[in-house]
Amino acid sequence: MRLVVDLNRCQGYAQCAFLAPEVFAMHGDEALMYDPQADDTQREHVLRAASACPVKAITVEDEAGAPAAGRAGASRVG
Repeated sequence: MRLVVDLNRCQGYAQCAFLAPEVFAMHGDEALMYDPQADDTQREHVLRAASACPVKAITVEDEAGAPAAGRAGASRVG
């Protein structure tokens, strides 16, 4: 699974860090750090985090670059 976060769109609401703390973390009040190659065991948490993002800054793709199944709410970046 591949993650892309549009850091220009991200507003630091931290819903992703709350829902998938193994993948997303806030550094200070506004800087988001994340694992762009998150382990597949985190898929459900990551999809929930993408769906919960208020500004839809998170895109989840499979290994081939196609949108991951169940990625409701996440916007396509690029």
